[in-house]
Amino acid sequence: MDSPANTFNPNRRLKEEFVSNLTGTSMMELFLLITTLSMLLFLRSVYSSSKKETLSKKDDNVNAVVCKKNMGSYLASVTLDVLCIVFPVILCLTILADWTYTNAVGMTLLVTFFILARRSGFSVSQEEGVRSLRTNISAYRVAMNFLTCICILAVDFKIFPRRYAKTETYGTGLMDIGVGSFIVANALVSRQARGIAKMNLRNAISSTCPLIVLGFARIFFTSSVDYQVHVGEYGVHWNFFFTLAGVAILTSIINLPPSYCGILGWFILVVYEVILLLGLNEYLLSNERGHDIISQNKEGIFSIFGYWGLYLVCVQLGNYLFFGKPGDAVLRTNDWARIRVWIICLLFWLLTLFLDRHVERVSRRMCNLAYVTVVLAMNLQVFAVLTLADYVPGYKVAALIEYFDRNLLGSFLLANVLTGMVNLSMDTLSVSPFVALAILVGYAYILSIAAAVAHFYGIRLKFW
Repeated sequence: MDSPANTFNPNRRLKEEFVSNLTGTSMMELFLLITTLSMLLFLRSVYSSSKKETLSKKDDNVNAVVCKKNMGSYLASVTLDVLCIVFPVILCLTILADWTYTNAVGMTLLVTFFILARRSGFSVSQEEGVRSLRTNISAYRVAMNFLTCICILAVDFKIFPRRYAKTETYGTGLMDIGVGSFIVANALVSRQARGIAKMNLRNAISSTCPLIVLGFARIFFTSSVDYQVHVGEYGVHWNFFFTLAGVAILTSIINLPPSYCGILGWFILVVYEVILLLGLNEYLLSNERGHDIISQNKEGIFSIFGYWGLYLVCVQLGNYLFFGKPGDAVLRTNDWARIRVWIICLLFWLLTLFLDRHVERVSRRMCNLAYVTVVLAMNLQVFAVLTLADYVPGYKVAALIEYFDRNLLGSFLLANVLTGMVNLSMDTLSVSPFVALAILVGYAYILSIAAAVAHFYGIRLKFW
């Protein structure tokens, strides 16, 4: 073993212990926390509409002076959104975490006030309802992605509550929903959900090659700089990128219409849960590992079946909530989706409580059935709050949402790089709360600026 003087990360063991053996928090706290964070985004958009903030789009023949002015508008809008959205979110996840219940009540009262004060007989046309639904889908996807980006760095500081970090075996922590939310956010609006593409195995392997390369690159990076790795999360070598690639490849093997994907998805999830209860769960949660590749990466390999089932269920769900005839764009209206998404969200919460108490507790490590339902419940909860947009005239999504929506995976990759740089450049466990808060805000601001610049120049990174 390297001595501290010969390693890039002398506190690796301490950092690994810092995120190990955690049990999470209550589902009620997560419910209220997710509600609060969703309403922060909603209120910012309401405020934007009242101030008539817009970003004009210039044609391709604008001169350099105008381009420079546009870039200034981009950066200004990002700065304002960071102050109005990102900074309050970071506060709720850190120094205000002990006031989650109070925060939720306060935000609910504020949202109710804005809706009642500005509605006054306002009605939404069919065209506006379709546009509103598109806007809310984008806002939801960005919200879940950006929340994950903040948490992957925040968890390394003591200012971030341990109950929000990933659980070791069973339980629910805020960070447990990260990878599941990424899959849900992509499956709901995937080409399969829209019914406009059938991917074969060859195309799937080709499109996921970048993910596989990123997976191996992460292995190389973590081993070469002695970076902390929580083995109980995915295994010794497995990681998030391999899981995404695996889900894409499995989905390509069985091409079904979106209306039948959910049936197959639930079948996979139920069969997988039965196998878990027959003894696979004990194997996956055991710290004992053999020398073969499967045993070394058992959590990552077997949990793919849970994530695959989740993906298929969301394909059908997205088709039902958002899309109409195969090959068309978004046809549903926000009003059509709002009622249904609230009902489905409530049903998934009730199902989660039943499964957690009477079948098997929630476990992200295995991606069991209860984990799938709680991920669905939380994601639909965020979207449900955002569907309240129709009650506010002139609702306009924040500029930050528009920028991030074009590069969700690219933003996540940059977040991982920045997180690694911060961890290798300082001892995150010894910094003061003020310094940790400043680092998190600066980190989020860099991510936001990068997204705005990429949007301005039309750069888009997408391969899943």
